[in-house]
Amino acid sequence: MSHTTPHAAPVSNFLRQIIDADLRGDTLKNRSWSGSPGSAAAHAGAQPDPAAIRTRFPPEPNGYLHIGHAKSICLNFGLARDYGGVCHMRFDDTNPEKEEQEYVDAIVDAVKWLGFSWDALPGSAAAPHAAAETASTKNAHPVGAPPANAQARPHLYFASDYFDFMYQAAEYLIGAGHAYIDAQSAGEMRATRGTLTEAGTNSPWRERPAAESLKLFREMRDGLHAEGSLILRAKIDMASPNINLRDPAIYRIRKASHHRTGDKWCVYPMYTYAHPIEDALERITHSICTLEFEAQRPFYNWLLLRLAETTTLPDGRVVGGLLAQPLPHQYEFARLNLTYVVTSKRKLKQLVDENIVNGWDDPRLPTIAGLRRRGYTPEAIQSFCERIGVSKADSWIDYSTLEIALRDDLDTKAARAMAVLDPLKLTLTNWAEVFGNADHAEPCSAPVHPHHPERGQRHFALTDAVWIEREDFMEAPVKGYHRLYPGNKARLKYGYVIECTGCEKDAGGNVTTVLARLIPDTKSGTPGSDSVKVKGVITWVSVRDALSAEVRLYDRLFTDAHPDAGGKDIKTSLNPASLKIIAAYVEPSLASAAPGEKFQFERHGYFVADQVDSTPGALVFNRTVTLKDTWQK
Repeated sequence: MSHTTPHAAPVSNFLRQIIDADLRGDTLKNRSWSGSPGSAAAHAGAQPDPAAIRTRFPPEPNGYLHIGHAKSICLNFGLARDYGGVCHMRFDDTNPEKEEQEYVDAIVDAVKWLGFSWDALPGSAAAPHAAAETASTKNAHPVGAPPANAQARPHLYFASDYFDFMYQAAEYLIGAGHAYIDAQSAGEMRATRGTLTEAGTNSPWRERPAAESLKLFREMRDGLHAEGSLILRAKIDMASPNINLRDPAIYRIRKASHHRTGDKWCVYPMYTYAHPIEDALERITHSICTLEFEAQRPFYNWLLLRLAETTTLPDGRVVGGLLAQPLPHQYEFARLNLTYVVTSKRKLKQLVDENIVNGWDDPRLPTIAGLRRRGYTPEAIQSFCERIGVSKADSWIDYSTLEIALRDDLDTKAARAMAVLDPLKLTLTNWAEVFGNADHAEPCSAPVHPHHPERGQRHFALTDAVWIEREDFMEAPVKGYHRLYPGNKARLKYGYVIECTGCEKDAGGNVTTVLARLIPDTKSGTPGSDSVKVKGVITWVSVRDALSAEVRLYDRLFTDAHPDAGGKDIKTSLNPASLKIIAAYVEPSLASAAPGEKFQFERHGYFVADQVDSTPGALVFNRTVTLKDTWQK
C-alpha cells in the first residue's frame, strides 16, 4: 500500500491500542469470543508476510462515497500505512439490483484521489484466492488458481470473486444441520421473528431434512423457483436475546443480472453472510466496522466458527475446515455524524434522481466527488478525519469543523487574486490630469501568495475606470463605515488612495457610477504610500482588462442541522440560497486558470475553477468556503 499525502503523527485511539497489544502478542485479551487465537502477531507467524496487519475498506457499489466513507477510508488505509500493513479495497457487490459499474469506477477514483492505494507490498502474501488455498482448504472447493504474479497483484477485490466459495459453504451449512430452506413469506417471517422482549417462533420448515433443503437450494440456484418463494436461513436460536441470531437469512433468490457475473447466478448471499467469509478468505486481521454492525458481530463469529470446524462436504469429501485459522475479528467504531448534511446513500440518490441537485458531484453534496468539485483537498479531508478522532461513542460534529480544516489547508496553498462579485463602476475623474493621458494604464503588482515570495508576483493595470463591489459605496454612511462615501478617502488595494466625490444615478434613482479623484504620490509600495492615512481598503479590477466569469456561490444544502432526524422529509429543510449564480469580474492573472485550480479571492473566500465547466475562454468558479464562518450569523 502506498500513500502520497503527508500526514501528522498518529493520535492514539482504542483501535491502535488493540493493534499494539496484538503485535506484542497479548492476543487473548482482545478476543471477546472463543475459538480463534488469531491476531496480527499470530498471522505474521503463520506465513511469510511483511504485512503486520490487514484491514479492508468494503463499500457497496450502489452510490457514490461521501464524507462518512472518508473517515473509514482514512482509518483503514491509515492504520495499514502506519503499521506497515496492507488495506484491501473490496467491493461488496452482493445486491445486483442496485449496483452499477459507474459506482465502482467512482469509488476507485474517490479513494485514489484521497491519496490511498491498494497496490501489494513487494513480497507480500498471495492474493486471497491463493491465501484461501491452504492445506486445510485446498480440497474443499476449487476457489480458483491464483495468477502467476499473485505475489504482486493489487489488493483490489470483489465479493463476487467468492460467489462459488460462498455457495459451497452454504451447501455445507445445510448438510451439517446449520441451515435450512424456509418457505414462509417475508411477512410471515417478520411475524414469527419476535421482538426485543419476546422470543421468536420456530419456522414450520425449521426441521426440514437436510437433503430436502439441499435439493431446494440447488433448484433455487438453477432458477426453478420464484423470487420470494424460498429463502435459506441459518439455524441458530429463535429465542436469542440478539434478534440477529434468530435464524437470519443468508441466501435469497434474485433473478437479476450482476454487473460482473452477468446471469450466472439466481441466488445471491446476504451481506451479513458474505462479509465475514470475505474477511476470512483475505486473511483480514482487524475487520473495522461502524457501530451499527456491533449487534451483527455474534453472527459474524458464529458463521466463521461453523465454517472452520472439521467438515464433510455434501459430495462426501472430508476436509479440515472450509476456513483455516486464525480467523479475523470484528471491531466497531462510531460513524461520522456531521451537521447540515445527509449521508444516507438512499437519500443522496433521491436528491440526484429528483434533480434537486445536479448529479452526484454537485458541490453542495457531501459526496467525495462533490467535495472535490467544491474545491476541497485530500489533505483537508484527511486532516479533518484526524482531528475528529476515533471512538466508540456516537457524537455530532459541526460542519464548521470540516470548513476549518479546509481553510487551514487552502490558506497555505491557494494563489491570491482580486475579484468583484457585485460590480459597480468607479470612474477616476482626474485620471487624465494626473497622468497626462486618459488612456494611461498604471502597472500594479501583488504577490501570488503573501507567505511564499518564491511564487512570484501577479501583474495587472489600474486605469481610469474600475469595477468595485457595490457594498463599497454608500451615499449616507452608517457609523463605522470606512469605505467610499462623498468626502471620504479609501485605498484601491495595491494602487492609490482615492477620494469619493459623488455618484451618478439612473432614472430610477439607482447608483450606476461612483465618482472619485485619485490622490497622486500615494501608490502602494512607494515612499508616499503612507502620506495619506485611510481606514478603508477596496478590492477592484480594471474595466479595461477585467475578465468576465460565472461564479457559483455555494452554501449549505440544508437549513436544519439535522435534516433527516426522526424520519423528517429532507426536502422540508432545503436551503433556497444553497446556490446563487452571478456574473462577476476577475483580474487578468486568472485567464489561464486550469480546471480544479484553487484561489483565494481577496475579501471573499476560497474558490476553485470548476473541473467540468470552466475553460480559459469561459471561466467558471465555485465558491469553496468563505474566509470566516458566517453561517451562524
